[in-house]
Amino acid sequence: MRHRKAGKHLGRDSSHRKAMFRNMVTSLFKYEQIETTDAKAKQLRPIAERMITLAKRGDLHARRQALAYIMDKQVTHRLFEELKDRFMDRQGGYVRIIKKGSRKGDNAPISIVQLVSAEEAKKKKKAKAEAKLQPKEDVKAEEKAGETQEKAVSGVTEQPSVEQQAEGEDSSTQEEVEEEKNK
Repeated sequence: MRHRKAGKHLGRDSSHRKAMFRNMVTSLFKYEQIETTDAKAKQLRPIAERMITLAKRGDLHARRQALAYIMDKQVTHRLFEELKDRFMDRQGGYVRIIKKGSRKGDNAPISIVQLVSAEEAKKKKKAKAEAKLQPKEDVKAEEKAGETQEKAVSGVTEQPSVEQQAEGEDSSTQEEVEEEKNK
C-alpha cells in the first residue's frame, strides 16, 4: 500500500527528482515556456505556482525561499520584479499545460508548459463577463450592426469594378484633351 506517498516518482530517486524540478522551474521562469513530458509537466505545475505565490507575497522571507529553490539568482529577481505584476490580479492558474503530441523516439506524450500572459487573462475574463450579460443571438446581431456602422463612419465604400475604373480613366483623359484644345 502507498498510503501518504503522494506524487509520482518518475523513475528517479528523490535527489534526482528534486534537482530536475529545480532546473525545470528555473527554465520555465527564464524562457516562460518549456517542452517536457506530460507526467513531468503535471508535477511541475504546483511547484511553479508556489513560486509565483511567493513572488506575489514579495517579502524578504518569500524571496529567500524562492532563492533556495530556483537555481539562478537573476531568474529569481526577474520573477519578483517583472513577472509578479502579471499575476497580481489572478487567484491561481498561472501555468498552462498544452498537449503537443508524441515524441518521435519513444512515443512519450509531450506537453508545452507556459506562463499565462496578462493580456490573455484580461481578454478571457472580459469575454466571459460579456457573454453572461447578453444572449448569443443578440451578440451576433450587434456584431453585424457594428460592422455596417464602422463602414459608414469610416466612409469606406465598395471598390469600383474594373469596367467602372476603365470608364473613369477614359473620361478623365477626354477632359484633359478638351482642356488642351481650349488653350
